[in-house]
Amino acid sequence: MKIICIARNYSEHAAEMGAPRFAPGSREAVSPAFFLKPDSALLLKNQPFFYPDFSHQVEYEVEVVVRIDKVGKSIDERFAHRYYSSVALGIDFTARDLQREAKAKGLPWTLSKGFDGSAALSEFVPLAELGGDIQNLDFTLSRGGQLLQHGNTRDMLCPVDRMISYLSDFMLLRTGDLIYTGTPAGVGPVSVGDTLEGTLQGKPLLQCRIK
Repeated sequence: MKIICIARNYSEHAAEMGAPRFAPGSREAVSPAFFLKPDSALLLKNQPFFYPDFSHQVEYEVEVVVRIDKVGKSIDERFAHRYYSSVALGIDFTARDLQREAKAKGLPWTLSKGFDGSAALSEFVPLAELGGDIQNLDFTLSRGGQLLQHGNTRDMLCPVDRMISYLSDFMLLRTGDLIYTGTPAGVGPVSVGDTLEGTLQGKPLLQCRIK
């Protein structure tokens, strides 16, 4: 199983991270940047996130997650919707201090993104129960009743079907592979004692305590 994460898929988040505000249809949207997490990164069933000793600045990034239903290679964008039927909510935990250090040295982000427990994941919900349109899903992340992030998948620079088509040109997509589809603006640090709560289409799906 692969965990594929799309980077800078919402313009305002790209801007807050110091990148240009890309537009839908731009080269960056058609050919999105992505990175991988190992399966040991998964944090399931609302298990707590244990703050790692190797970082002093771990940040949350809430994302809609798509699960691939069947094997596919070089998938035409027109047929990509046949390869998924349910979605979940996830948090891409990022050791931002390690990421900054890696960027400064021109190194990959692997340590900052791929550590154990860095991919919180809720239960999956059939897309049909959420209105059926993967490009019109509202999602939020809150802490102690305070809204941290609010996004809608209609604002993606690279829509889900296009990203599936693009990814499948480079790697075989297998049943059970997960795609974290990018985060909206509002990312920020977590602290021990926090409880993060995520909703998808108003449905509470994800709760993650920071220990």
